[in-house]
Amino acid sequence: MDVKTQTEAANNQATTNDTEEGESWLSFLWFLVKLVILVVLFRSFVFSPFSIPSESMLPKLWNGDYLLAAKWPYGYSENSFDFPTPDIDGRLLASQPERGDIVIFKHPIDGSDYIKRVIGLPGDTIGMVGGQIVLNGELVPKERIDDLILPTSPNTGCARARYRMQNADGETVCEYPRFRETLPNGVSYDVLDFEVSDADSYPQRIVPEGQMFVLGDNRDNSQDSRYPAMTDGGVGLVPLNNLVGRASIIMWSTDGGAEWYKPWTWFTAARGDRLGNTL
Repeated sequence: MDVKTQTEAANNQATTNDTEEGESWLSFLWFLVKLVILVVLFRSFVFSPFSIPSESMLPKLWNGDYLLAAKWPYGYSENSFDFPTPDIDGRLLASQPERGDIVIFKHPIDGSDYIKRVIGLPGDTIGMVGGQIVLNGELVPKERIDDLILPTSPNTGCARARYRMQNADGETVCEYPRFRETLPNGVSYDVLDFEVSDADSYPQRIVPEGQMFVLGDNRDNSQDSRYPAMTDGGVGLVPLNNLVGRASIIMWSTDGGAEWYKPWTWFTAARGDRLGNTL
């Protein structure tokens, strides 16, 4: 092979390598695009992750829990999607939540994500007397059960000093009064109720069509339907169209003790006994 032929062969090989490298990058970018589309569709139509930043849903949900919410049970509205959508009138494939469901919804004023328990549905008469729910003229049973023993941690302190205790191992814990409520449909769940407060009374009213009445399980630490809707505050009666999904399973939980530059703390801070708990 003469020098000219060798040079042409080398140039052809270099061109081939450049073409293959370019095609490889394009294939990788196309893979990333498809992956992003798949994730967005999954989050919008199937499951979406949410974090619990407060103690308003104690004892069921703890500050530092990360959960998956099912997106399909109540249908889809413009609040369901992670991408811009045309204006949707109402909800597609709409279904009404059940009393007792733990739901994620958009705050009626500021649009932030909230999580509460559904208590009243359209047409229900709802009220509270002495901290006990009155639903359609009947008191919802509220039974005193064993106290909740909650370990303190960097993201969990005691709501009141009088509930701070030492356990047998000398660890600081919060010991909260706990009750069990049972709704007419048979759904039972635990709630916390620390003391008598103004929020223990709520005048009876009918839940209008297209709305729902929601409560936090931590009755003395929850901005819910007992309070008028306002930014960073109560939610009032929540439109059903604001529903985002139904809380389904806890996929991770941390006590807040992890530090990003200390990888081992990512695991020591995990609350392993809460992983996989269904809601």
